[in-house]
Amino acid sequence: MTLLSEIQSDLKQAMLDKDDMIRDTLRMFKSEVQKFEIDNQETVDDAKALSIINKMIKQRNDSIAQFTNGGRSDLAEKEQLEVNVLSKYKPAQLDESQISEKVSSAIAESGATSMQDMGKVMGILKNSIPAGTADMGIVSKIVKENLS
Repeated sequence: MTLLSEIQSDLKQAMLDKDDMIRDTLRMFKSEVQKFEIDNQETVDDAKALSIINKMIKQRNDSIAQFTNGGRSDLAEKEQLEVNVLSKYKPAQLDESQISEKVSSAIAESGATSMQDMGKVMGILKNSIPAGTADMGIVSKIVKENLS
């Protein structure tokens, strides 16, 4: 079952269960998919759908930080619930030890010795880490720690 068909199935189930949070979040996702298809004149496959999910999660995490700083915990909770719904569709995430192993092998493969070689290492890592399985911000942080 593809990611989009799984989401469509879950949307139907949320409608039957009268679960407004899941229904509204999945409808928002479908809206983003349609917007992408119209803007780019191409159909969305699982990889693009995953990138849309990641983008939506990042936006919501930014909103959570802003709402928390602004003292609006009610809105932050709503955003967190949306993140939880969307995160269900992401593949299993690599933990920091697995990322560190991949970083070490990429550094060895590229022969990187300083921060100037970070681009080479990140290029190798983008190809070796499956899309959506690791936060590239964390990967970048670990690369910086190993190269400095």
